[in-house]
Amino acid sequence: MSRRRFLKMGSAALGATALAACAPGDAPSGATGSVEAAKPLHWKMVTSWPANFPGLGTSATKLAEMIGRMSGGRLTVKVFGGGELVPPFEVFDAVSRGTAEMGHSGAYYWKGKSEAAQFFCAVPFGLSAQEMNGWLHHGGGLELWRELYAGFNLVPFPAGNTGVQMAGWFNKEIRSLEDLKGLKMRIPGLGGEVLQRLGGAPVNIPGSELFTAMQTGALDATEWVGPYNDLAFGLHTVAKYYYYPGWQEPGATLECMVNKAAYEALPADLQAIVAQACQAVNDDMLADYTAQNQRALETLVTEHGVELRPLPDDVLAALKQTADAVIAEIAAKDAFTQKVYDSFRKFRDAVRAWHQIAEVAFYRARG
Repeated sequence: MSRRRFLKMGSAALGATALAACAPGDAPSGATGSVEAAKPLHWKMVTSWPANFPGLGTSATKLAEMIGRMSGGRLTVKVFGGGELVPPFEVFDAVSRGTAEMGHSGAYYWKGKSEAAQFFCAVPFGLSAQEMNGWLHHGGGLELWRELYAGFNLVPFPAGNTGVQMAGWFNKEIRSLEDLKGLKMRIPGLGGEVLQRLGGAPVNIPGSELFTAMQTGALDATEWVGPYNDLAFGLHTVAKYYYYPGWQEPGATLECMVNKAAYEALPADLQAIVAQACQAVNDDMLADYTAQNQRALETLVTEHGVELRPLPDDVLAALKQTADAVIAEIAAKDAFTQKVYDSFRKFRDAVRAWHQIAEVAFYRARG
């Protein structure tokens, strides 16, 4: 073997070792593959979003591209938007059974699999994006999420956050709790449970169907995400009133789920790349929404005449009281959901005390 070839091989091995050593603690171990023997892998990612839809879909695309670049082409990922390979609400099952190796979605869609799944996406009056990241990465949340998904042959990663969302689009004004009764509204997860308890009729349909449902009157109201995404869907053309704040989704975490068998077959450096790419996209999505939401909101209000309205204080108070009761009841349904809720609540209470003299106090001082 020539000296040049020996040095080249040594550098490659050293680089792979260093990358594995730098892997974040959120990357589960269990790699069985060999870096030297690895052949290029070609994975599929299915999503619950329209292909390349701003924020949600584009983040899935960024994730796939990042994995390809960071791995030098050793692991490439082809992205399929919702409905292209599997329907939007079949992402979980498709990745679980190995039809696709990866999926990008929201965990609250899978409450039929486990009530506990909802806590890893969005909880009404729960954790903000900053707080969700803290709980998941440094408060034990991710370990619980992995424990839950392991039974479905999946490894989850936080892979995006929208920040505080909007309460939604309504075709009538909301002046009191009476206006929620009989309201047909697209609102998934725990938020839908709360609306139902207050007399509303929650519906869960994919984002791609929202416009038509509102246009035809099949829905009276819908929440989607916020100005950035809502403008792209043209929801301002099918509803007049835009309400805030997004009590139902204060910091919605998006997930990248990976087929457990496929993930554990990766060599350690590729496992680390997948984990690091998810964390990078998780941060980037929140930055994207922070930058884009106000610009889109200004367009909606100034160019399209959207009526921006706050939910009445008494309505918010009733939503909060009902949410607390609903969440506690759901948590009590089984031991694992209670375990997740206890962890979530403990972290929320602790971080809330800190934020009273940190973020809350700063915003008050800044004005």
